[in-house]
Amino acid sequence: MTAPQSLIDLTHAGVSIWLDDLDRGRIASGDLARLISDDEVRGVTTNPTIFAKALSGAGSAYTAQVRELAAAGSSVDEAVRALTTTDVRDACDVFSALWESSDGVDGRVSIEVDPRLARDTDATILQARLLHGMVDRGNVLIKIPATSEGLPAISETLATGISVNVTLIFSIDRYAEVIDAWMTGLERAAAGGHDLSTIQSVASFFVSRMDSEVDARLSAIGSEEALQLRGKAGLASARLAWGVFEEAMASPRWKALAAQGARPQRPLWASTGVKDPAFPPTMYVMGLVVSGCVNTMPAATLDACAAYTGPVVDSVTGTQTASRAIWDQLTALGISEPAVCQKLEDEGVEKFDASWSELLDTVRTALDNARSS
Repeated sequence: MTAPQSLIDLTHAGVSIWLDDLDRGRIASGDLARLISDDEVRGVTTNPTIFAKALSGAGSAYTAQVRELAAAGSSVDEAVRALTTTDVRDACDVFSALWESSDGVDGRVSIEVDPRLARDTDATILQARLLHGMVDRGNVLIKIPATSEGLPAISETLATGISVNVTLIFSIDRYAEVIDAWMTGLERAAAGGHDLSTIQSVASFFVSRMDSEVDARLSAIGSEEALQLRGKAGLASARLAWGVFEEAMASPRWKALAAQGARPQRPLWASTGVKDPAFPPTMYVMGLVVSGCVNTMPAATLDACAAYTGPVVDSVTGTQTASRAIWDQLTALGISEPAVCQKLEDEGVEKFDASWSELLDTVRTALDNARSS
């Protein structure tokens, strides 16, 4: 089989498609390998919500390992790390050929540090190293949130030669700080003798959550002007983020790093599943087509893109002025971009924390059942 024409067109347009989903059943059944061989998917992202869903919805696939962990006297935290790193390690192995053939650019699998550590720099650094060692695969990406406390952890993790997926980016200003933290990490890695060409990074800019928050505020305002702006903030913010990326790639600082073999930190469009049925299900994919980006999407969005029959064209280049105008209009209506972004960051950390608690509860129950059986 080959990928649908729309997915082929996305690849030809320079978009790297990653799947925002992973569970043991998808790996064991060969479904993940099929998605790769059909040239549809070039990477996978995970998060606490995905793992909580996997452990609760496909629990039987984890039964044998849970029994082993229970017999070994593993704590709940130890068991969660073992279960999730096993899935990520196995997925890395499935992607190994693509990772090698893409010279280390694609074929990447992400695993996130414990979200309870999002406000703790030192603990994040320690767990990033722990997870990297437990997965023990060159194509793993360690996900670190772009909180203010996460920024120095990003630099320190990169400085040790570990590849990083920076997650939970909402603000344009915070994204600029992420780029600075990334370059700082690479500069320190070079000073430490690391081969910069082996260190990969992506910056995950969340899109649909922006519209969910802004659109609720626009609906509360209720004017015709406000309602006409619904569904526009997310794309505008992501397109402005691309402009920040382009400026960084033109800077003398980046050129010095590139001369030492460094690879760009690709913008990754995350949270691309459309939450409002009034909008097309492919809005955050086809609206963010630009060469050199990554778009990670849940399975339903991947299916919607496969069924898409419209043109696939660059929808980002040349949109800076129009995107700024969108935010000028939103600001004039009293919607503050910094306030919205801070709320989204706080909620993002809280939601992943809640999913992690759900994951811990699921594993705790499984361990208890295994010990009593």
